[in-house]
This record gives sequence, C-alpha cells and structure tokens, in this order.
Amino acid sequence: MLLSVSLLLLVCGSQAVHYYGTVMTYYPKEMMTNGSLLVNVRYKLSFVACTANDTWSCSGNCGSETADVELNVVDESPGEWCQREGIMTRLVSGTAPFQLQLDGGNWITGIINSIVSWRAVTDVELSFRSDSNQINTSPVTTILPALRIPSNCPRNISLLAFDPDGDEVRCRNGITSDSECNPCTPPSVLSLSSSCSLSFSPTNSSNEGPYAVQLVMEDFPRQNINLFQPDGSLVQKTTNEAISKIPVQFVWKVGPPVPSCAEGDYLPRFLSPTPEHRAQLYVPAGQALVISIRAQATQSNINGLLYSGPHNAVKASLGSGSFSLTWTPSASEDGQSHPICFVVQANYSNTLLHSDLRCVIVMVGNGPSTSTPVVYGTTPSPPVTNLTTSAPGPEYVIALNMMISTTLSMEDNSDAILALIKSKLIEKGLPSDVSLRLLSSGLVVVTTSSP
Repeated sequence: MLLSVSLLLLVCGSQAVHYYGTVMTYYPKEMMTNGSLLVNVRYKLSFVACTANDTWSCSGNCGSETADVELNVVDESPGEWCQREGIMTRLVSGTAPFQLQLDGGNWITGIINSIVSWRAVTDVELSFRSDSNQINTSPVTTILPALRIPSNCPRNISLLAFDPDGDEVRCRNGITSDSECNPCTPPSVLSLSSSCSLSFSPTNSSNEGPYAVQLVMEDFPRQNINLFQPDGSLVQKTTNEAISKIPVQFVWKVGPPVPSCAEGDYLPRFLSPTPEHRAQLYVPAGQALVISIRAQATQSNINGLLYSGPHNAVKASLGSGSFSLTWTPSASEDGQSHPICFVVQANYSNTLLHSDLRCVIVMVGNGPSTSTPVVYGTTPSPPVTNLTTSAPGPEYVIALNMMISTTLSMEDNSDAILALIKSKLIEKGLPSDVSLRLLSSGLVVVTTSSP
C-alpha cells in the first residue's frame, strides 16, 4: 500500500512542473444589431506535454463564450515543450472593457530567477477610438515557448511588436505589485528596452540554465485620443498612457558555450529567400501563403524548424537547411493581422542551438480566392498583365509583366526557371518556338522566328 501511495505522489509532482509560457491577443469581430460585440481572443499555452491544460478566468464585462475552446497543437519540440493555440469567442454587452487572467503552477524545473507559480493578465479595451472611429485592438505578437543561447554569445532578440491601429507598442517587465505575474522577478542575464528588444551579454557557467521571462506588451496612441465609453462619456488617453496590455511569457535557456558565436558557424544563419524580420506579408482569405525559410550552419547539424503562429499552418522540411510554412487563412480571418515567429534549430555535441528569432506579420486581405499559393521568399515582379499588340499585321509583344514565385535559385537553376517561364508564355498564346535568354541584369529577352 505504501508503494502505491509513493508512486501516486511522484506522478502528481511530475505533472505540476510543466509551464513554458503564454501569449494572448484579441480582435473585435462583429457588432451585433442589439449593441453586443463578438470578440476573438487568440492565445498560446505552452507546457512540457501536449495534454497539459489551464483556463483563463474573466472579470468585468465578460459576457459569455459562444462555444467551448479547443486547444490545437501549433508546434512541439519533442521531450521539451508543446505549444497549443486556443481561439475564444466572447459575446459581450457593448464595448466595456474586461480582464482575462491565467493562474497556476508550476513553471518548469530549475528556473534560475526563482519563479514557481505563473500568472498572466490581459486587459481587453474595446472602446471606440476618436482617431479612427474603430474599436480598439490589441498589439499583435507571438513567441516560441523557449529560446536558446550559448552562455558565451551576445545576442539581441527583437520581439515582434505590431499594432493594427498604428499605435506605438512598448514592452516592460511585469510588475508584482500590479499582480501581473507571481512574482515578476526578471532574469538577471537579460536587459529589456521599451521597443521590445532583449539583450543578452556573455556570462559564466554558473548562470547557465532556464529563466522565466514575463513581459507585458502595451499599445500607446501616437497622439492624444478619446475613448468613447458605453455610458457616453469620454476618457482621454495621452501618448504616455497605455490603452491595453497583453502578456508575453516564455523561457530563456542559457546553454554551454560554443567555439564560435559567428552566425553560420555553430549558430544557424538565415539565408535568402527567408523573409526579413518584422516583414509584412499579404494574402487573401482562402488562399495559401507559403513562407520559404533557409539557413546554414557549417559546424553544426541543422535538424529542424520551430515556429509559433496559427495552429493550422503546415511545416515542411525540404532538406539542406530549407523549410517552408504554409497557411491558408479562413474567411472569418479576413481583415485581421496574424503573427508568425520561427527559429532554425541545430545540434552540436548533443547541445541544441537556435538561430536568431525571426517574425513576420501576415495581413489577411480582401481579394478573390485562387488555388495558386502566394510564395514569400523571392523578389517578384508585378503581377501578370494583359499582352499589348500592334495591328494590323504580325503581332508583337510590347510589354509583359510577370510575377515569378519560386524557391529555386536563379544562379543554380536558371534553365529550369526559363523553361517554366516559356511554358507559361506558350500557355498565354505565344508560339511554341519562342526562345528565352537571361541577361545579367535579371531581365529576360524573348524572341521567336514565327511570322
């Protein structure tokens, strides 16, 4: 009997230590005819296991959830963490604010800055703004559950900080006295700027291990504005007064040193055609967006891509440090902005290493749906336009603009690319004997002997 009780205690203790962080954003969805408002709240929960769970409590103008929230796996690092996404739709009475709070314990084992229990708070502000006459939205961001850095390598991590209203986004450490975390002790090895950049300086081996990062991200108007309250009153917000706030919590893992901190040696370095950090990408609802990602590490073994974003994005490994993320937004996401962040992971002497953090914002825009994916990672020309010809007499192409989206390298695969262009030109009505020649400037010369 004593053996059975001991085993039960061990299982419970193991399940209690598992939290890797959270992040939350919200977006007003629809104003109903009776004045109530549908609000989409999207959040990530990260634990050691994909089966772990926790729920947000609500205070204020909470209204009701229109359906049960289902947590869907975004991505996982097997044996380390699993991140899942929940989409909560609340029907609230008017535009009065409310607050969501997540409480529990424990963070993962060995947190160096002595954080045990977790708490995260979101202030949802739904008032109409005088500058846009629109309902306020939160800042938009996401984060991986864990970021890794060798103890001897300096690193600046610029978090994604975007606001659909055009507000200035600022970051700060949580404040214990404001009950924003429990407690809010920041990592001693990190410094945070208000522009949401984390700086790490080389440290000694005694500081290696995991740290709990508990940040608050806020939006500030770029000019003094009024918020229209449900009772008809106005509340002024100055450029130094936050409108709303969201939590950004994750683990910072300081690992053993590496022989070189130069990107591309042991730490993976991003290569073209990977989009730039904080790039804004556009895709119509119902159309597939493909993000091409490529990295190199000459002294370590690249073994995967880790990302945080919509749970229904599809990750693919294409070999030789090349990956892709494909996401097709739904019609319900039209007009919204969605964050995607990723790192490329490598292995050196059984130590996992991460590239720099790279993030993009995906704008879901109006437009006709099409089966042709939008591919990011190339430098396309403008979309295809109609052919202009002279008449009467033989037809001559005066101008042709064509979008070329491909993961192929122009340097190494020019013949294949030219063959694809030729096939498309013939499909558009040019004669089958058309020939193509690539100039050093990147222009393509098209000729034909047909009359």
